[in-house]
Parts: sequence; C-alpha cells; structure tokens
Amino acid sequence: MNILVTGASSGFGELIVSDLASAGHRVAGTVRDPQGRNVEAAERLRAKGIEVIDLDVTDDASVEKGVAAARGVLGEIDVLVNNAGVGVVGLQENFSADDLQKVFDVNVFGVQRMVRAVVPAMRARGSGLILNVSSLLGRVTIPFLGPYNATKWAVEALSENYRVELSQFGVDVAVIEPGGFPTAFFGNLLQPASRDRDPGYGDMASAPQTMLAGMGESLASNPEQTPQIVSDAVLKVIETAPGSRPFRTEVDRSGMADPIAPYNVQAEKVTEQLFTAYGMDGMLKLNTDAAEAA
Repeated sequence: MNILVTGASSGFGELIVSDLASAGHRVAGTVRDPQGRNVEAAERLRAKGIEVIDLDVTDDASVEKGVAAARGVLGEIDVLVNNAGVGVVGLQENFSADDLQKVFDVNVFGVQRMVRAVVPAMRARGSGLILNVSSLLGRVTIPFLGPYNATKWAVEALSENYRVELSQFGVDVAVIEPGGFPTAFFGNLLQPASRDRDPGYGDMASAPQTMLAGMGESLASNPEQTPQIVSDAVLKVIETAPGSRPFRTEVDRSGMADPIAPYNVQAEKVTEQLFTAYGMDGMLKLNTDAAEAA
C-alpha cells in the first residue's frame, strides 16, 4: 500500500515508517524543515527508502503542498497515519489560551488538516484508511498533563465521527491508543509560558516535575514497554482486511491498558445501542463494496 505518515522524524513516527517500508509498503514520512534542523533525520529516512515530505501539520498551505508532493511520489494515498503530536507537563491553570492553542494546533487541528487533504480522493475511489495515533490518555486523564489529555479526547471524538461519516464511502477509520513510552517525546514536552499561578498551589507547584521524573523512571525500568509494540500494532491494523479492523487498539504493557480495554468494549456497546435506537447502526459497518460502486 501507499502510506503517508506524519511526524516521521523521531519517536513512534520514525519507527513506524521504517517498519512499514521493511514490510514492503511504499512509505512517505513528513518532516518539518528536512533541509535544516531535521536534515539528519531526513537522511536516515531516505537511506531506508522512505520518501521524505516537507510538511508542517500546523500550516494549511504546507499540508496541501506536502500532500500533493506525497501523491507525486507515491501515487494515490491508501493509508494516512496521523502520528504527529506534542505533549505537555505543568499545572493546567498555568497554561494560557495561547499555550493550549499551540498544543491543539498540532494534535487536533493538524489531524483535521491532514484528513481534509487526503480523504476526498479516498471517498472518490471508495477505499482508504485513516489511522489516528491517539493515547490511552484520550480515555482517562492524569494530572499535570491536562492540555494533552484534552487534545487526545478530541482526537477520539473526531475519529468517532469520521468513522461513521466515511464508512459508507469505503473509507475506514481506526485509532491506536498507546500508553507512555520512553521516547524523545518525553524530552520535548511543552511547558506553560508562565508559571504565575504557582504561588497559589504551594508545595503542589513542584508536583508536575516530580510526577514526570517518576514516570520516566517507571518506563525506563520496564523492558516490555518498548516503542516497537506501537509500530507493530500500526502495521497489524494496516494489514488487517478492510471491514475486519478494530476501531480502537490499546498498546501498553505497563498495566494502564488493563482497565481501559474493557471500558472501550463497553463504550462500543453503548455506541451500537444508540446507533441502533436511531436507525443508524449501518453506519458502524464499513461498506467494503464502495470501491466497485465508485
């Protein structure tokens, strides 16, 4: 398949594009400023046969230009993996509206920009897959990661809606929900531009950094919590036949997924009941014959 992956310069993204290429897929990975600050990452990707696309998910024009460039080297895009993302740490009250805007611009609006750029062609030919990398923190919240939690809850909602609105056009939508992993992601967390609310929290003002340090130690001590299992999950979902893919896939070996997996099962049952009650249950099933009709 022809696959476009955002945020391919490091972390999950770099591993995902490498594994997809090794599995025989034609892959393009987006990198911001591949001729400048990310030139080394771009060179690593090209050495593995991966097409490097200069694309910034926070910029409309960059997205349109980048997707056009991806089509130029891949042809039609069969799969979009929305992996680009940014995390945060800090007391939620310290984050200004502008701070939240920056996080939402990557994690939520970036997903929307990418979907709008690729999905019209998918609908027209009656096939395609949108795979959004969300988080287990899109299902529950952990303190001091508030704006990140909010964006991933939003990604879950966007994915739910796209799933049903695109299903009859043969376009599949799925979500990967990783837990926390020891990647460069943790070294690039955004912090609030100002900590002017710290005095009001007293000793609790230092809690975000304490929590982060403890989380890092916990992840580093768990050899099973390796980013490889996220890449493996992405490959498995992509290579599962249309109509048989799970909507949500939890990826975690730290224990966090254990209570969330049954929660997801119950949520799916609630969704089915509601859609059935309103006569919309057919929208939950992917129309695998749409390509023939197109």
